Amino acid sequence: MPSSPTSGVGRVIAGRYLLLRRLGSGGMGHVWLAHDQRLACEVALKEIVFGDPAEPGQEREARVARARAEARHAAGLRGHPHVVTVHDVLEHEGLPWIVMEYVAGAVDLRELLARSGPPAPAECARIGLAVLDALTAGHERGVMHRDVKPANILLAPDRTGSPYGRVLLTDYGISVQPDTGETRYTMASALVGTAGYLAPERATGGPPTPAADLFSLGCTLYHAVEGHGPFARESPLASVTAVVMEDPRPPVRAGALEPVLRGLLTKDPELRATAREVEAELARIVTPQTEAYARTRTDLGSQPPWAASAHPAPEAGARGPAATGTRRRPRPHALRAALVGGLGLVLALGGAWYALAGREDGGGTAVPYGEAVGLVQPLKEGDCVLADWPGGSPFTGTPRLTRDPTCADQAPDGQVVAFVEAASDEEARERGPARCEERTRELRGRLADVRALAVVPTPDGFEAAGGRTACLVLGAHGPVYGPLGDRRRPGTAFADTATMQRRDCLDVRSRREARLVSCDGRYDEQVLGFTRLGEDVTLAEARTESDTACAREVPPRDYGFDPSVHEAGSWTSEGPWKSGTHVVVCTVRRQNGGTMEGAEP
Repeated sequence: MPSSPTSGVGRVIAGRYLLLRRLGSGGMGHVWLAHDQRLACEVALKEIVFGDPAEPGQEREARVARARAEARHAAGLRGHPHVVTVHDVLEHEGLPWIVMEYVAGAVDLRELLARSGPPAPAECARIGLAVLDALTAGHERGVMHRDVKPANILLAPDRTGSPYGRVLLTDYGISVQPDTGETRYTMASALVGTAGYLAPERATGGPPTPAADLFSLGCTLYHAVEGHGPFARESPLASVTAVVMEDPRPPVRAGALEPVLRGLLTKDPELRATAREVEAELARIVTPQTEAYARTRTDLGSQPPWAASAHPAPEAGARGPAATGTRRRPRPHALRAALVGGLGLVLALGGAWYALAGREDGGGTAVPYGEAVGLVQPLKEGDCVLADWPGGSPFTGTPRLTRDPTCADQAPDGQVVAFVEAASDEEARERGPARCEERTRELRGRLADVRALAVVPTPDGFEAAGGRTACLVLGAHGPVYGPLGDRRRPGTAFADTATMQRRDCLDVRSRREARLVSCDGRYDEQVLGFTRLGEDVTLAEARTESDTACAREVPPRDYGFDPSVHEAGSWTSEGPWKSGTHVVVCTVRRQNGGTMEGAEP
């Protein structure tokens, strides 16, 4: 009925909304620009359209139910900066209409690509971060989108006037909460979703999951940077078959985005990159001004190097001789592999990956990783290391490694966090780096400024290394100042923000001292994320400016914290200012200064 020739401009819906013009059409119906006569403002209305008046009653009811579900799910994400706001759902002449925010000047990503061609990888990464943020907010509420694609991503002017600065995810029409028992609105004649963007497990009948949405995001980002989908074929059936049976076409324009695409487009959902991992890698590609989150009330600049909890904290800011000097931020590079004189090198994720197959010993007893690396004994899990890079350029060439037995005395550059075994030195060279990347991805995603390093045994040193490649996590632009991840001792004071990670709970002793504590008990603040301040911002200025930056870039409400109870906080330290990265840690705390407890919110 709404699709009849007489329906259109000039109709008044529910006695209130005057249809002005059609904005677009989709699988569920038409979207109209309408004038709200009661509030005297413009809104967008989604109209349900039945292409076949004789459509079976059961299928017709399912489409109507999907419209109601869209309104309910999207309304639950009201106020999210990257989700189109749903104001209301109403019925007119027996069918539902969804009242939504009208985004003036918006263009969907599919149309923009057709009009202007693929944007740069960094711009695609910015769009990806925003969409990922929206998806994660839905996943935390148990809502899967199930149709992530360029046509469902809107780009609109932001407050600064940037024409495509605002990124919005729309069309929750086929979203679903898999654990609620609600009807799965799968049409009898088609898969729910879009061919070429469905995850392989969904195309073969599997349930909707966050991992499936991430696969669709990978297809979308691939399309954005390459100009066509990774599984685009001559027909929908051929596209679905390609998703299940074929590898994506090798990208040619992706640059630093290529490793992200590879992680998202992994066919096995168990091995697919997680939202946390993708967020970290996309943030490394985006320009520093928009990279993540921040705010400063407290400062760690006068803290000592990492010290075990059994020892008193020495004077702040101390750094060992091997950790001195300023490290420049390198530009991102695409994933590449090169073998030069026995050096196995894999560089990925913005210049963050290097596989080190050290040189063969010139005679005598073989050393595990070659003379270039210099270690005469194999690395052990948990070993902290100092890295001396040739020419002083971090992540260029093969670093000479030295152990730091205490993980404290010399402000270590990184730590061995995992090993991967191989049956031969050839297998270690071929597969060790990629496996190390997988093993370290989760930890790297929780930290602000780190990179992975695979230390591969040489052919002569394979036996001495126990047949294992050592997987390290190193500070990208400076020391890490102590143990990482689960190797940190509860109760130990942070020497630098470099070891603070997302969802850490902090016991705040003073404006300059915070200790790591369990989130199961009481704590003062919780780490939400990170941001970077401008190159011209001094550390003294950051101590006042970063509070505002954190409240703006990583507002606690986006993580489910009640803004009437909680507020943003931040931590700074000297290390990021010495290295020039200006990373700030953003936290959440109670406004009244009280303690937080358990799994808030």
